[in-house]
Amino acid sequence: MTTAPPPRFDRSHTDDLAGYLAASPTPYHAVAEAARRLEKAGFTRLRETDAWDATAGGRYVLRGGALIAWYVPEGSPPETPFHIVGAHTDSPNLRVKPVPDTGAHGWRQIAVEVYGGPLLNSWLDRDLGLAGRLTLRPGATRGSAGGGETRLVDVDRPLLRVPQLAIHLDRGVVTEGLKLDKQRHMTPIWGLGTVREGDLVEFLAAEAGVAAGDILGWDLMAHSVEPPAYLGRDRELLAGPRMDNLLSVHAGVAALAAAATAGTPPTRVPVLAAFDHEETGSQSDTGAEGPLLGTVLRRTVAARGGSYDDAARALAGSVCLSSDTGHAVHPNYAERHEPGHHPMPNGGPLLKVNVNQRYATDGAGRGILATACERAGVPWQSFVSNNAMPCGTTIGPITAARHGITTVDIGVAILSMHSARELCGAEDPHLLAGALAAFLTG
Repeated sequence: MTTAPPPRFDRSHTDDLAGYLAASPTPYHAVAEAARRLEKAGFTRLRETDAWDATAGGRYVLRGGALIAWYVPEGSPPETPFHIVGAHTDSPNLRVKPVPDTGAHGWRQIAVEVYGGPLLNSWLDRDLGLAGRLTLRPGATRGSAGGGETRLVDVDRPLLRVPQLAIHLDRGVVTEGLKLDKQRHMTPIWGLGTVREGDLVEFLAAEAGVAAGDILGWDLMAHSVEPPAYLGRDRELLAGPRMDNLLSVHAGVAALAAAATAGTPPTRVPVLAAFDHEETGSQSDTGAEGPLLGTVLRRTVAARGGSYDDAARALAGSVCLSSDTGHAVHPNYAERHEPGHHPMPNGGPLLKVNVNQRYATDGAGRGILATACERAGVPWQSFVSNNAMPCGTTIGPITAARHGITTVDIGVAILSMHSARELCGAEDPHLLAGALAAFLTG
C-alpha cells in the first residue's frame, strides 16, 4: 500500500467548501449558512422594510434564496464605487409540485417538477433527501407576527429515489441511448401502499416540529445525500453537488469576510450579490434581472447622505465580477471544446469570453481579472466556446445591462455541469477565493 503525496496547498478552504455544500441543499439554506458565516465576521442583518443608518461596517439583507452583503469602510464618501462579486444560489434539480402525493400500482410517489436544465440521468438510482422552506400560518409559532413565518426543513437522509428501468425491459438503451420523459419517468418513489392526500405535509411537519395544519405553502426540492468527497490518486479533485454555483457563493463569502477584516480598509465598497433563479432566466424578485441589487446599492448611498447624483457616480465607477462555473476540457469529448482553449482543473480562475454577449467580458475586463490574480499570486486561464457549440449565459450580461456596471464573467472549470454531482479541481476554490479577495480589497 502506497501513501498519497502530501497536498500541494492548504486544503482548509476546500474542506470548508465541502461543509458549505453539505449545509446548503437549497438556495434558502445556502443564504442562511452564508449569513451565519458573515455574522461570525462581524456583519449584521438589515431588514428591507426598516430605515437604514449610515453606520460603517458589514451589513447584509436576505430575500428568499438571495443575499446581498456589503462592507462600508469608515469615512467612505457616498459616491465611493462598488466592487461586486456576483453569483447565484440555485442549481438544476427536482422540485415538489403543489399537490405532491401521487403513486401507482402499489407505489407511493412524490410529484415533482423539473427545475432548470439538469442532466436527468444523473438523478436516477441516487439516494435523495428533501429540503426547502415551509410557509406557516400566522401565529403558528411563538413570537410570529401577523404575516406568519417560514421554517427551513432538511431531511438529509435517503428518502426518495428515481428508479431506472432495468436493461432487460429496455434493451435499446445500449444502442439508442437513454430516453427520459420528464413527466412520466422522473417521479421518485418513497414507499409502498395506498396514496393518501396530506402524507408528505404530515411527514415534513413532524420533521420541522410544527403542526401539519399550520403549513400553508412550501418550496421543496430533492437533493443527493451523498456528501462531497476528494477524488483521485492524489485527492486533487473534489466531487460534490451544487458546485454550479455554490462554489462561487462560498468563495464570495470568504472573500468579503477577508475584505472586511483586512488590516487596510478597502478603497471601494466590497459587495457580494448571490441571486436565485439564474438557472431559469433570473426573472424574479430574487433574480439578477429584478431590482434587488440596484435598490440595495442606492440605499447604501442614501444612508450615507448621498444624492441621486452620488449614486449615479458610484455605479459608473463600479465593477462586477460575475463568478459562475465553466467547462473544463472533457478528455472523452475534447472535440466539443474550442481547440485553442482547453481549461484544466487546478489551473486557476477562468476568464469567460463570448463576443455575442452571452458573457459580459471585454478586453478591459481581461485586465481587471489579470490584475486581481497578479495581486493574489494565482494563475488564471481563458474559456471560449467552440463556434459550433453555442454557450450558455450567466448573470453577467444582465448585471451589466440593468445597472450599467462594468462586468467581467469569470469562474472555475468543472466537469459534469448540471449533474446531481459535479467535479472540480481541489485547488481551484482556494484560488478563486484568493482572486476575489484581491479584487474586493483593491
